[in-house]
Amino acid sequence: MSKSYRHGQILRIIRSKSVHTQDELARCLKTIGLATTQVTLSRDVRELGLVKTPEGYREITHEETGPAFRLLAAEFLHDIRAASNLVVLKTAPGHANSVAVALDNEEWKEVVGTIAGDDTILVIAPDEKTAAHLCKRFHKLLEGR
Repeated sequence: MSKSYRHGQILRIIRSKSVHTQDELARCLKTIGLATTQVTLSRDVRELGLVKTPEGYREITHEETGPAFRLLAAEFLHDIRAASNLVVLKTAPGHANSVAVALDNEEWKEVVGTIAGDDTILVIAPDEKTAAHLCKRFHKLLEGR
């Protein structure tokens, strides 16, 4: 497995539960098929900028990662369409990437991932029902503009 994949899995683990030691983190990674050494985990923790708190490892939060999704959506989102478990968002030309990054930063549990082109964002949902819910949520955001 690649380092970026391992980093993603470490972040997913510490975001979902309290992990207090590197040994505990190694066991969590092993349960998903990622065996790693303590040396590698120490380097990963340092590279990810994780800090040890009384609640376990946590990410150091950054003040602001960019404009909020709702602001960018209000400005640049033009069309919303569902297609099976996918939602297609149409934006003004050249703005799909920034809108997709803002949506990713929101970390909506209903969004599995996004793919952005120049003026189109493909939002991937786990199933059709969730995609329909996302469409309603996107439309509701646009009602206020």
